[in-house]
Amino acid sequence: MRLTRTQWLICIIAAIGFAFDIYELLMLPLIIKPALAALGGAGPDGVPLLVPGSPAYVQWARMLFFIPAIAGGIFGLLGGYLTDRLGRRRVLTFSILLYAFSAFASGYVTSLAQLLVLRCLVFIGVCVEFVAAVAWLAELFSDPKQRERVLGFTQAFSSFGGLLVGGANVLAANVAANLPAIYGGHEAWRYTLISGVIPALPLIFIRPFLPESPEWERKRATGLLRRPNLAALFSPELRRTTVLTTLVFASSYGIAFGAIQQLPQILGGPKGHAQVLATAKAAQEQAIAAARAAGKPPPSPGRLKQIAGNATDEAVARVTLWQEIGGLVGRFLLAVLAVRIVSRRALLRVFQIPALLFVPLLFWWISGSLADPGTLGSIKLGIFVAGLLTIAQFSFWGNYIPLVFPLHLRGTGESVAANIGGRVFGTAAAWITITLSASIPPDPAKIAQVGALVAGGYILLGVILTHWLPEPQEGRLHEEQSDATSALPLRKEEKA
Repeated sequence: MRLTRTQWLICIIAAIGFAFDIYELLMLPLIIKPALAALGGAGPDGVPLLVPGSPAYVQWARMLFFIPAIAGGIFGLLGGYLTDRLGRRRVLTFSILLYAFSAFASGYVTSLAQLLVLRCLVFIGVCVEFVAAVAWLAELFSDPKQRERVLGFTQAFSSFGGLLVGGANVLAANVAANLPAIYGGHEAWRYTLISGVIPALPLIFIRPFLPESPEWERKRATGLLRRPNLAALFSPELRRTTVLTTLVFASSYGIAFGAIQQLPQILGGPKGHAQVLATAKAAQEQAIAAARAAGKPPPSPGRLKQIAGNATDEAVARVTLWQEIGGLVGRFLLAVLAVRIVSRRALLRVFQIPALLFVPLLFWWISGSLADPGTLGSIKLGIFVAGLLTIAQFSFWGNYIPLVFPLHLRGTGESVAANIGGRVFGTAAAWITITLSASIPPDPAKIAQVGALVAGGYILLGVILTHWLPEPQEGRLHEEQSDATSALPLRKEEKA
């Protein structure tokens, strides 16, 4: 069945939203080190007060990773409720505008408190957008195979978001000196943050052409749409579905935030990977040589530090791009397998079980390979595979969750699973890894080892709990019965 022009517009705006969800989520690991150094103040000698491994640095890093996730989880619940009450399209639109303009404002912060508040707003927008977009797409495409493909391939653009943010960080590091100064400086991390406004631009023009979910609209117009109720998710019929989707969703995010998203701290720290450190030193020497050739004094120590920081950011971003390339392949692979593997549990295990073996072993190996310049190529290959196995699981949930919650609870149910499970319990893995690996001076090998253990624990939990994950029933996508859940078999009269 061919898509209409309106359906193509729907897919385009959903794909943009999914892409910039991940764009914003993956931005913090790339910019946190230079942002903390710039906003945390400096001593009399000009050395930043917040250096990796110091207690204040660890405290702020934990807050920036975890407090926005909590805010996103809590307000994401409200967003899920509003999705069921006010409609999918309206909530989707305002959520994208919220995180786009909050991201833009983040580039102009003058304190860590301002950055924290704006990151909370970004997370709230991202958490609400995912819930609204998945419910919207699931209900707009009634044909099961078409719906699976649309959900799978639009979510695959999330990995383009990861590629884009890595590319934006590399570009910002290269052209920062030629961009308009912000508060008298040309710091690449600020320009990377500002780039998050991009998804708002096409949305402003496409918004008038986007339809509401026809099934949601019909039930609201006829008075058949039941009021969403958070407590109903824990009724006997839905309790198992709610609890298991929340916990297994958390396990998928825990792999990423416990280990994979710590890679910039592992490779780019003061004792990071030898090849990354050599790249930063070469950039400083090149700047000194260029100044001498032009008959100018060498750059100041502060400027040299900024040059080294930008070079480090670029080198690390080139490695993390491989994670997103792997994630892109994984999302497309899941989109293909989703219409071929009937069992949802079996589909998830295709990625879970290899991840259980591969991701912890990869990060344990990285912990012992940082001093060898020749291992960076192998790390890129390893992070490609880790990204494939992990990020494909994120797409799984967009295909699965709409089928296991009734229509009037779909947004609310998705928000509990995605925002409490993924954004709070899942991203808590970053807090655990940062806390358990804290040391002065920072030890990147320890971060990699702790990350291996934390990610391994999350994966193991997910593999075990998947055994009891309910299998959805296609016929329940538009059901409204209060005593039904899509995880239950159809009654005889319903089959007829």
